[in-house]
Amino acid sequence: MGSLVIQNVQKSFGKVEVLKGIDLDVKDGEFVVFVGPSGCGKSTLLRIIAGLEDASSGAVLIDGANVINTPPAKRGIAMVFQTYALYPHLNVRDNMSLGLKQAGTAADVIATRIASASAMLSLDPYLARRPAELSGGQRQRVAIGRAVVREPKLFLFDEPLSNLDAALRVNTRLEIAQLHRRLKATMIYVTHDQVEAMTLADKIVVLNAGQIEQIGAPMELYNAPANEFVAGFIGSPKMNFIDGARLGETAKTIGVRPEHITVDPANGDWKGTVVHAEHLGADTNVYLDCEKAGLITVRIFGEYRVEPGATLCATPHPGKLFRFGADGKRLAG
Repeated sequence: MGSLVIQNVQKSFGKVEVLKGIDLDVKDGEFVVFVGPSGCGKSTLLRIIAGLEDASSGAVLIDGANVINTPPAKRGIAMVFQTYALYPHLNVRDNMSLGLKQAGTAADVIATRIASASAMLSLDPYLARRPAELSGGQRQRVAIGRAVVREPKLFLFDEPLSNLDAALRVNTRLEIAQLHRRLKATMIYVTHDQVEAMTLADKIVVLNAGQIEQIGAPMELYNAPANEFVAGFIGSPKMNFIDGARLGETAKTIGVRPEHITVDPANGDWKGTVVHAEHLGADTNVYLDCEKAGLITVRIFGEYRVEPGATLCATPHPGKLFRFGADGKRLAG
């Protein structure tokens, strides 16, 4: 079991309020991702769950028991840090087993858990190596393995992929997703990368300035963002926002995703001039300065040849416009 309930958790550093009353319910076996910009409070919230930071007020319940005053070692959690936090003088096997040895776990149990985790994470060839002899991706797998062998109620990941290059991030992301399916464990994962959030999560918690903006499944947030902040944070390239008055709308702001716009050399709703084109192979991102809509980004699937200075007409897909009021909230319809 590994359910988590957060009740009105607040955190202040002096007069600075970092968390402003967080409420959250995580079911056993869910993969929940906290996402948001730097300084939004996501890592602070994770550290409060882990017991590495004290809450100013509120409750944290793991499997129904309030652990707000329980030491980290007794909370039944295991944490994977951004910096790996491996002991350089110990080999992979000893790094993975150290916590179990300190807890007095029997040697045969340790051996069984190490063998299982090592096979799961493809670490068998590296068990005798020290961290300095491993790549960044291998070190992160060791850190994950160290968490796995503890068989915790909750796995906590604090931006575990941010130190890896692009290719390793994709590979390790896949490994974490597969690990979740195998273990059926409850995982809480912090990242500022919305691509990680969209590809890993059962449920995403979008935080901003110490508050939850929206909670939902990845495609729920993509298709039905509650407000302008969520709409702009979820999706890559980010949503275009256009002053409603420029389009003759009563809404304060109109939003449309780059992939929901088509272009034509002669016909369309918004005539514009190409400012720049990014040729990415599978996609082409065209930056178009339109007379009506201003500067917008258009995502075209596949290769699309166009030069800066060329004229294009853009048309948003029917039913794909989002309307936001002066308060930033999405309007119905």
